[in-house]
Amino acid sequence: MIATKTKDSPKALETVVIRFVGDSGDGMQLTGTQFSGTSALFGNDIATFPNYPSEIRAPQGSLYGVSGFQVHIGSVEISTPGDDLDLLVAMNPAGLKTNLQALKPGHTIIVDTDAFTKKNLEKAQYERNPLEDNSLENYRVIEVAMTSLTKGALKGVEGLDNKSITRSKNMFALGMVYWMYDRSTEHTISFFNKKFKNKPAIIEANTRVLNAGYNYANTLELIPNAYSISPAKMAPGTYRIIMGNTATAWGFLAAAEKSGMELFLGSYPITPATDILHELVKHKHFGVKAFQAEDEIAGISSAIGAAFAGNLAITTTSGPGLALKGEALGLAMMIELPLVVVNVQRGGPSTGLPTKTEQSDLLQALYGRNGESPVIVIAASTPANCFDFAYMAAKLTLEHMTPVVLLTDGYIANGSAPWKIQSVSEMPSIENRLVKEAREGWHPYDRDKDTLARNWAIPGMEGLSHRVGGLEKDRISGNVSYMPENHEYMTKIRAEKIQRVQHYIPELTPEFADSGALLVVGWGGTYGSLYSAVKELHDQGNHEIGLAHFNYINPLPKNTAAVLGRFKKILVCELNNGQFAKVLKMNFTNLDLVQFNKVQGLPFGNLELTEKCQQLLQ
Repeated sequence: MIATKTKDSPKALETVVIRFVGDSGDGMQLTGTQFSGTSALFGNDIATFPNYPSEIRAPQGSLYGVSGFQVHIGSVEISTPGDDLDLLVAMNPAGLKTNLQALKPGHTIIVDTDAFTKKNLEKAQYERNPLEDNSLENYRVIEVAMTSLTKGALKGVEGLDNKSITRSKNMFALGMVYWMYDRSTEHTISFFNKKFKNKPAIIEANTRVLNAGYNYANTLELIPNAYSISPAKMAPGTYRIIMGNTATAWGFLAAAEKSGMELFLGSYPITPATDILHELVKHKHFGVKAFQAEDEIAGISSAIGAAFAGNLAITTTSGPGLALKGEALGLAMMIELPLVVVNVQRGGPSTGLPTKTEQSDLLQALYGRNGESPVIVIAASTPANCFDFAYMAAKLTLEHMTPVVLLTDGYIANGSAPWKIQSVSEMPSIENRLVKEAREGWHPYDRDKDTLARNWAIPGMEGLSHRVGGLEKDRISGNVSYMPENHEYMTKIRAEKIQRVQHYIPELTPEFADSGALLVVGWGGTYGSLYSAVKELHDQGNHEIGLAHFNYINPLPKNTAAVLGRFKKILVCELNNGQFAKVLKMNFTNLDLVQFNKVQGLPFGNLELTEKCQQLLQ
């Protein structure tokens, strides 16, 4: 059965920001994902932000155990998951307490009153029930006994225990929200039929509860009208909603297909990078070889071995995993083999905030190895363009015969957005330095005159035997060399090889203004937040403000100095204590540079960014 709408015509909105919150076992991630997928099918532009505790199952009802999923949908361009909420769905008191401050005054809260027991109120550190003490009088509160209504909807359904029945209440909440925002339940019911095709009782239960929530909202007088958000105007093409980690995996698949090489992943599971491993394991039919190693060192070492054998080799990690890979990454740089290291940054140091976002691994990616060991460092900036930069990381490593560190972060890796499906035939070509057959006078360290990339010979080929290792080698033969002049030459040639990558990457293009009073600078996953804030100020008439966002960190685009020099002030915004600002200061002197830093495990908010920019403009 498909739920039907019977009330007045819905009121049109341009955008809406919704957050679902509850215990980590309440299914908030699934609820948010289903609402996002339904809205994407409808044609809305979307950005999402999952936010969950690091414990697999945090103590029920605790403040630090709250799991949330925020989604921003619109008929206009959406670049962030949004700041202030239009709707908060709180499945328990802890969810309400930790998220109420984000809700706009006068806007709507939906709560499960069955969860507001004395025990749960105490866990959430409420002295009084907020549903009874008038503390929520500035909001429109919709009190729903979701647990009881869910049990009522599932009376007579066989094959369900009490726990399974109670766990279905998230679908009651989803049904209500579908009605409120004029969404169809068909996509989610189709999901049930595919996900639980061998469990008919689960399909029936979830479908019943979803429709019960939808029809309950339809009859509820507290919701006199629903809202509608029209499809967004987007470039023609076929779209799907995609998470950043999935996009990263697919980018590598596309690069392997384009280059005609087999893809090897050597990885150790670590939050929040593990989903790349999970995704690539699904695609053995594309020739993917995925190896789950016993630790981080084994993961990168296996990838180096795969590169030596002629594979497109990658390894993935996060947090302290990058430190463990440092020694082997230096070895790959020394041998001059192609290798991509994906680092999905998270809050640190050490274990830190493993499920939260941060940008604090930049200096480690640039300098976290012994000796002079430069590598290419690039950064993705949206969930969708994780695909593009994974592809570009593979292209750069194969064409320049040196490791590439690809930085993403927990914000864009777990976030999702519409992605225009691309054809491999339309993507940039990928060349490599593979030597197909022996030739007279061949040497392993002969270099391309333009890129300085060395030859890449596969072991076992007659006439192409050579030696690799961590000891310094002769500039041509590859034999071990302790000659002082040779070591200095090799050190400089490896650095020059990285610097010449400037000629093979795009120049920096500022947005909104080419020159002016203020240039907002960012890198990596802060792009959506910075773009949204600068666009708002520009639309208000502040045409002296521009945005320069960096995806290429080492080397920097060759026109970086020229772009920075056209603005009076530079505001560098980072989710760390100023690491990219340090890089800019080292490379360019006499900059009027101001830092704006945030280290809270959360992305920038639009209001804090616009206020900082306005302060500098004034």
